[in-house]
Amino acid sequence: MAAPIAVLTGRVVLSNVVCSNSRLVIPVRTITMSLKKGLLLGVYEEEAGVKFTSAAEDFNKKTAGKLAELIKCAGPTLKKGKRRIFYNLEEYQCVSVVGLGKHGIKFNELEEKDEAKENIRTAVAGGATDLREVGATSIDIDPCGSAQAAAEGASLKLFSYDELKSEKSRKPTVAINCYKDFGRAEEWTKGLLLGDSQNFARRLAEAPANKMTPTIFAQSVIDKLQGIQNVEVHARDKQWATEKKMGSFLSVAQGSYEPPVFLEMTYNGGQQGAAPLVLVGKGITFDSGGISLKPSANMDKMRADMGGAAVVAGAMNAIAKLKLPINVIGLTPLSENMPGRNASRPGDVVTAMNGKTIQIDNTDAEGRLVLADALCYADTLKPVAIVDMATLTGAMRIALGGAAAGVFTNSTALWGILHKAGTETGDRVWRMPLWDFYSKHVTDCQLADVNNIGNHSPAGGACTAAAFLKEFVLCDQWMHMDIAGVMENKDEVPYLGKGMGGRPTRTIVEFVERFHKNQ
Repeated sequence: MAAPIAVLTGRVVLSNVVCSNSRLVIPVRTITMSLKKGLLLGVYEEEAGVKFTSAAEDFNKKTAGKLAELIKCAGPTLKKGKRRIFYNLEEYQCVSVVGLGKHGIKFNELEEKDEAKENIRTAVAGGATDLREVGATSIDIDPCGSAQAAAEGASLKLFSYDELKSEKSRKPTVAINCYKDFGRAEEWTKGLLLGDSQNFARRLAEAPANKMTPTIFAQSVIDKLQGIQNVEVHARDKQWATEKKMGSFLSVAQGSYEPPVFLEMTYNGGQQGAAPLVLVGKGITFDSGGISLKPSANMDKMRADMGGAAVVAGAMNAIAKLKLPINVIGLTPLSENMPGRNASRPGDVVTAMNGKTIQIDNTDAEGRLVLADALCYADTLKPVAIVDMATLTGAMRIALGGAAAGVFTNSTALWGILHKAGTETGDRVWRMPLWDFYSKHVTDCQLADVNNIGNHSPAGGACTAAAFLKEFVLCDQWMHMDIAGVMENKDEVPYLGKGMGGRPTRTIVEFVERFHKNQ
């Protein structure tokens, strides 16, 4: 062969390749060149080999069939998720070929997801990571049948929060582009935007608590949304919350030195005066548990207890930049929950914005306290619907793990739209009960109108928390999402990697888009 080419599935090397009797011989030598430009192509699995995507077929013709020959030498098929790397093909120093599974796979009813798109996200994520590891600083990516899914997979996987590390320890920045868009430029651009918006939520959630206080969070969101058409952001202070009589929200903040912030993001993309859709996100930038102190093990993860607020901020960024024709308001009550000298004590009673009194029997059930006032305020905005999201209960993590966010709602129609959105994005949701059975747990209270943890069995904790929130909602189109189980990604979503996942940002954006179309 004229140029040195390598193919392998494990550690990357550079070599000359000889194909003899269907057996691949690789005399290995050390990498001596600096790889720069990479190409990622997809292929479908077939019994007698592989089926090229349009982009892969185009490139194979460009190489006069050399790509097909190399794939055949490497093995008869390329199964879903498997990858091969070749070197020095045309203008590309490295080319990753990824397996997309069988051609024609679509929606899986049992799994409630579009498997073809999930296969694309996963395969592209893996291939892009491989190319970065061998030195590619710019990657052209095959649309693989869904440019949006391909862009999402690559941008989400290549994200890393390492800005606090020394420069030599950071992962290199990689530019990603659509390989010959094949008429899919708009899809690709949308996928990049959705990936960037979820990565913004991940950055907010992953940052250490001392680097992401309520004030810093608010400023980060202002900086991100600044200059976007039809967007206004207001950071309300403690005095404003006091004037609004948000005693429940302020009771959580009073144990911390850091001042609380009530962040309000407004996007006017719809008709003037039309009722807005309101998104509410829990914004506890660090949760020590307060006087009801948490165990020290894994308490550092509580820097991401503002995951709901991060998702709202990320979703607002995408909604506004997509110019969706709908009015949306994002609300994030931001505070720390600390055991300072002014902290709430178990047994204290506070008054929410709607006048209801709350007995605080556990200061570690603080998320529902800040959301209570946020939901009351949301009702004053005369919304068409309210959706809140919060890393609210460990019980939800136990119930669903990292597979899906739990959803509680008083509207089956609203649930139907969100459910379909989750099947499209691959970031699924599951409906949980919002029954009077659980409401009795919180309204049967000794000292006040409601109890923040209920006075019955600790079982059904996520349901009891949702029932508590229901006491502060007047809107008949309301949905609560408990996202505690999807806050952190370990290995549940292969195209996210380890760390805070920013879920379900893309599902919320898809929901808003579908909600508008269903109005």
